[in-house]
Amino acid sequence: MPSLTRKMTKTGTRLRVHATFAAAASLTLALSGCTKLETESPSSVRNAAGTQAARTDDAGARTGGTQARAGGLGTVDCAHAKCIALTFDAGPSENSARLLDILKEKQVPATFFLLGKRHIDTYPELVRRMADEGHEVASHTWTHKILTDAEPDEIREELERPNKEIERLTGERPALMRPPQGRTDDTVHRISRELGLAEVLWTVTAKDYKTNDSDLITERVLDQSSRDGIILLHDIYDGTVPAVPGIIDALKKRGYVFVTVPQLLAPGKAEPGKVYR
Repeated sequence: MPSLTRKMTKTGTRLRVHATFAAAASLTLALSGCTKLETESPSSVRNAAGTQAARTDDAGARTGGTQARAGGLGTVDCAHAKCIALTFDAGPSENSARLLDILKEKQVPATFFLLGKRHIDTYPELVRRMADEGHEVASHTWTHKILTDAEPDEIREELERPNKEIERLTGERPALMRPPQGRTDDTVHRISRELGLAEVLWTVTAKDYKTNDSDLITERVLDQSSRDGIILLHDIYDGTVPAVPGIIDALKKRGYVFVTVPQLLAPGKAEPGKVYR
């Protein structure tokens, strides 16, 4: 399997990538600019869908008809189960095969927000495997360009290019994207809406771009995790994948059920142009 362009070209590129992701440490800062960012929680999406379904059922009963609830729950009902979503950014990488082995062994689905350049185009077989094994495959842009610093045409290119490649490889067009560093604004919302993409942020971050200490990564995730949480990890870093088995086992002991982001929202669905966390 190819190395991630020789481990992200080891020193120079690793420093560049480290600096790029380090800003994600202050998501609050990124989300607290001049424009107020409105986000929707998984529970609010589920509740709204449940209310609409109840109205539909009631209307069907009054007319003597039968109506099915929209948006199947699949195997997990997160309105009752203690759900949490495991998500990974910036892959696939040379570490992703091992991660997929772990997830398969633990029977845990995840949501992968994939980068295009040096990732999707370097590990196409891993993109296919993610989809084939039941994981949600989504976009993290093509080059990790900060979308709020880009012109509209650049934003569209950053989002459309990975969409096309993922669809070509898996047969499914992504419905979700995660903006680099969590930075987004009205222009990004508008273009995402045009492209049929909802934006997904996170509630738990291990800051694994700052450490290769797997025990510390595990501790940070466990300290922040709560029901309906969205965990942000990066499988491109050496300390992250070794931490995953311990994270999964510990959270399962606490009664958590792992789901993909779409499962976390069901019976509701992510709407293009909206932001979820």
